Amino acid sequence: MTSLTFEKALAELEQIVAKLEKGGISLNESLALFEKGVKMSRFLKSELDKAERKVEILLKDEKGNLRAEEFDTEEACGEEKEDGDA
Repeated sequence: MTSLTFEKALAELEQIVAKLEKGGISLNESLALFEKGVKMSRFLKSELDKAERKVEILLKDEKGNLRAEEFDTEEACGEEKEDGDA
């Protein structure tokens, strides 16, 4: 079995969803596609969880030591919280 990448799994899941949305397939085929879609979805979630754990920003503290800090997704996307200043 070839190693599954995130991109391949996502493309496969998109194809499964398209087939299910289109309809015109038997109940057994629909269930088989649904089962495969659930497996792809779980794999993708697992890969995203791994990536999220790896995303850390290293900062130096006041003593010059490096420390890991959790990645702030809002800050990274450029979304700033407004303080109510007009």
